[in-house]
Amino acid sequence: MVRINKILDPTQTGQDAEKLNGDLRKRIVGQVQAIDQIVNVYQMHLAGMNSPGRPVGNFLFLGPTGSGKTRLVEATAESLVGDARAMIKVDCAEFQHSHEIAKLIGSPPGYLGHRETHPLLSQEVLNQYHTETIKLSFVLFDEIEKASDSLWNLLLGILDKATLTLGDNRRVDFSHAMIFMTSNLGASEMGSILRPNLGFATSEIEARHKSGLLDEATTDKVSRAGLEAARRKFTPEFMNRIDKVVVFKPLGPAELRKILELELGILQTRIFNSSMTTPFVFSVTESARDHLLREGTDLKYGARHLKRAIDRELVHPMSNLIATQQVRGGDLINVDFGANDNRLTFSKEAEDMSAYAMMQISEASVSVPLAMAATAVTPRRRRPAA
Repeated sequence: MVRINKILDPTQTGQDAEKLNGDLRKRIVGQVQAIDQIVNVYQMHLAGMNSPGRPVGNFLFLGPTGSGKTRLVEATAESLVGDARAMIKVDCAEFQHSHEIAKLIGSPPGYLGHRETHPLLSQEVLNQYHTETIKLSFVLFDEIEKASDSLWNLLLGILDKATLTLGDNRRVDFSHAMIFMTSNLGASEMGSILRPNLGFATSEIEARHKSGLLDEATTDKVSRAGLEAARRKFTPEFMNRIDKVVVFKPLGPAELRKILELELGILQTRIFNSSMTTPFVFSVTESARDHLLREGTDLKYGARHLKRAIDRELVHPMSNLIATQQVRGGDLINVDFGANDNRLTFSKEAEDMSAYAMMQISEASVSVPLAMAATAVTPRRRRPAA
């Protein structure tokens, strides 16, 4: 035995956890605390240090709509198993009555329709997205505050013992599952803190929120507002079974501008991967981006309002151009803002471009990841006019 005196660094993370951290930070804007909590729990799982006989992690995400709660769960599944849809989502608005629990666990033997009822949370459903390297399931209970007391009582056993008993007495093991619950509780209180109606502090707080530089005291107030709303709604035994309660802060214009860049990249990737048309590339000027932000910036509705603005102002007109064959494979389309018409304008700047040239332009204009852009194929050459 060799005795040494070496200082260790417990803040370091392993390679796999660091990869998850990097992937989530690329996909999620403005919610660093939530990302850190998921990465920490995943690191404990990789090290085999999570509590035995319990789920890998129990998370409660609080915050206003459009702040990225559901998107973070999708991004976690996408990073770890390669598919954003690789999760079991339970919309709790569908379980506001006690008898609807049968859709989750199945009807007991002897009840009408017992054999025709397939439980949503069976072991086969839970394990369907497991891979050779990742044996993890992702279960999302969306808008948990809308569920009935029966569903909350059902969750107590899952969160504490990682076990669910189905209607036919089969047991489902949740010890290899991450349980996520989302709620909009406290959203109005958070909004009143960030956008006070009276006093000289109004302009200062709003300015900090818009710039993405909220001070620590305001951030703590926002978090406390969400936690207090959750404690008023949920029972103490329910809250005690949750490992991590994370309050998502409302997104300001600074975060929405970053999300706009991500959404434009996703749209370009969708065009490259579409089976309905040969790929083309588009570039968006700064004035056009400012217009999209003006149309899509709503501090109350978050990123969802921005996505609707992109669909309305950019995707729908572009679809018309494709359908009328004004845009074809290999084209370079420039999107600008027409101040006179107060709308986006579309012009063709080049055609018959190679896949490599399109990839280079798309990376420079909308920051499409190289791995995504590389899926583009060489466009077909047009036939000469008769």
